[in-house]
Amino acid sequence: MKLLLFTCCFLLLVSCHQEKKEPQKPTFLIGDWVRINDKEGSITYETWHTNLKGLGYTLKEKDTTFKEKLSIVTIKDSLFLKVKGVNENPTLFKFTQQSATSFVCENPRNEFPKKIKYYLENDQLKAVVSAEDFKIEFIFDKL
Repeated sequence: MKLLLFTCCFLLLVSCHQEKKEPQKPTFLIGDWVRINDKEGSITYETWHTNLKGLGYTLKEKDTTFKEKLSIVTIKDSLFLKVKGVNENPTLFKFTQQSATSFVCENPRNEFPKKIKYYLENDQLKAVVSAEDFKIEFIFDKL
């Protein structure tokens, strides 16, 4: 009887145990990218490493006019896009949608952007940053 009770308890514990699943990281970002729809006279690059840390920067002639550090981080089993460089403190955007070739992340408290979408389409990396009725589209070719 004790063996039966022990077996039932053991099976109950094993069946209730759920293995934590690590969120799928967006490895489609990895590589060196150049923006092809930039303002005339400017050229923008994004570089993403295998650890999903990256750098985005814009050059006008030989001067850097914009620079931000990017990374994909996990906080409490959720993925976030962390952006540092525009503001003093990093800004976190929580992943709200994700597939093997795209993700959407949002931070409704941020002034601009509130929403960022990255996706791979026809061997191009595309990004849309938006808030309410305003958006900026980025189209990158892989170097």
